[in-house]
Amino acid sequence: MAGPVIVVGAGPAGIRAAERLVEAGLRPVLIEESARDGGQIYRRQPEGFTRPHEALYGSEAAKARALHAAAEALRPRVDWRPETLVWAARDNALLVNAAGRSESLPYAALILATGATDRVMPLPGWTLPGVTTLGGAQIALKAQACTIGARPVFLGTGPLLYLVAWQYLKAGAAVQAVLDTSPFMKRVEALPWMLARPGLVVRGWTYTRDLQKAGVRIATGIMPVAIEGDDRAAAVRWRDATGQDHRTECDAVGIGYGLRSETQLADLARCAFAFDAGARQWLPVADEDGRAGVPGVYLAGDGAQVRGADAAELAGRLAACAALRDLGTAVDEIEMVTLRRRLAPMTRFRRGLERAFPWPANLAAALPDEALVCRCEAITAGTLRRAGGEYGAPEVNRAKAFSRTGMGRCQGRMCGLAAAEVLAAARGEPIEAVGRLRGAAPVKPLPVATEAAP
Repeated sequence: MAGPVIVVGAGPAGIRAAERLVEAGLRPVLIEESARDGGQIYRRQPEGFTRPHEALYGSEAAKARALHAAAEALRPRVDWRPETLVWAARDNALLVNAAGRSESLPYAALILATGATDRVMPLPGWTLPGVTTLGGAQIALKAQACTIGARPVFLGTGPLLYLVAWQYLKAGAAVQAVLDTSPFMKRVEALPWMLARPGLVVRGWTYTRDLQKAGVRIATGIMPVAIEGDDRAAAVRWRDATGQDHRTECDAVGIGYGLRSETQLADLARCAFAFDAGARQWLPVADEDGRAGVPGVYLAGDGAQVRGADAAELAGRLAACAALRDLGTAVDEIEMVTLRRRLAPMTRFRRGLERAFPWPANLAAALPDEALVCRCEAITAGTLRRAGGEYGAPEVNRAKAFSRTGMGRCQGRMCGLAAAEVLAAARGEPIEAVGRLRGAAPVKPLPVATEAAP
């Protein structure tokens, strides 16, 4: 075996993948960009903080505690590399950066468990201080023991919208409103798919009930108009399902429209991509066990398809089984069949969520020309529309060349999906016709003093 098995990401998928490799007698390399394991959903508090798991993770405390315990047990048995950025992939090797030094790590097999980040639809005022993503609002609570504001509004759609609002309510914040772009009837229509996991449906209803009992305004089927404020967010203007205008005062805004898979490393590893109509995203292609079609590369967790933490744990273990089998290690077929069977209802539930909380693509066409889409490069919707019209850019990479959209620090993580929607609407074409922003190394900025890899 030329090189070790490398697992990128120490969230639910990565931890369980590494655990299965260790069970088979291997010593995998486990790489994590953050200082601690857990991923986003089970993000750990900093060293020295002593809040109980119940305060941090609520009903998921037992799962978080189990994952953290598994990670701690693994550390002496893996090559554990925290605070390490994987910034490129080439020739069956990863280029990583830690403490300002780059290194090339060859691998016999690579399991990408890169997770997901917030999916954002811009609107006027979204770059004001006091506005953050739902994931950022969670990080403030979990990793810093603080809130983004005392009187926040949460805007967007998806289960995370209600979870974060509920978490803030429990933390003592006076949540002013939960503003959901998805009509309530979408949830009713999607119920047959979501009942594949009835416990999660009940939990979501519990969050909504608790918010309503606390007097939090919940509005569905809304259209966001703008976030107002001088030196920070002070109010959200929005239109309800009947067309009536509203203005809700606040001191912070959390926004998010579901999640987008982190796929840059899969792109650099030369995985094929296909358009997923339900998610309205381009996702890397993999078989049911996580094989990506590129020899030695496997995908697991939300970086392949967003199915949540429970599915990520199963998918991580399944990808490790596939890698072991391909490397010549015997793996019991019953184990793999069982993992596939347990994942099936989670995939069905995911499709239900996509129906219940659809990405509001229509908002891209309604963005005013002066609204910022790419905040890194200060590119407006009007500039993107000119790239697609006046300059004739047929797809997002050409529009990127004309406008610099996606060339900034985030490389399109924040703006890429919305930019594609703006371009498609401007050209009158389906979203899949304008393609996706291709990944480029380094996937994240490197320190100026970084030493070159050999």
